Amino acid sequence: MRRLSDGVEAALHCALVLAGLPEGKVLPGKSLAELHGVSETYLLKHLRALTAAGVIEALPGPRGGYRLARAPASITLLDIVEAIDGREPAFLCREIRRRGPGKTKDPCAYKMDCFIKSRMLAAEAAWRDALRVQTLDDLVRDGDALIDERNKEAVSAFVQNSQR
Repeated sequence: MRRLSDGVEAALHCALVLAGLPEGKVLPGKSLAELHGVSETYLLKHLRALTAAGVIEALPGPRGGYRLARAPASITLLDIVEAIDGREPAFLCREIRRRGPGKTKDPCAYKMDCFIKSRMLAAEAAWRDALRVQTLDDLVRDGDALIDERNKEAVSAFVQNSQR
């Protein structure tokens, strides 16, 4: 498996925060960046990707900001991962079995897909299937149960003061 980019972590955290916004409210990108201790320029790139994927909405203007584009129960973790890191397979078979001393010119020797490629793609499919059945709503429930009350209060106060 490839390593997920840092943008995936930032996107998941931002989506979780946006899931808690009252209806009709938005949170500026600058506030999301400040809340997570990342640069605004860095975060805006990922927020644009989430917007392009239909995970969040961007409202322009001085009173603008970001909010979820749909209910947390309909946003999968895979939606967020693919918005940031793309849909391309993590494993790329370069057919190295056709190189080196065991190579052959006989085309019949390579009629079947590489069995290593098949295993790797099956593992990736299982990983994507696992992300496909987990939703942002699951993260909201996890946060409610697992985040320390003081931290929840601090984030809630920050969001309350920053929302538009």
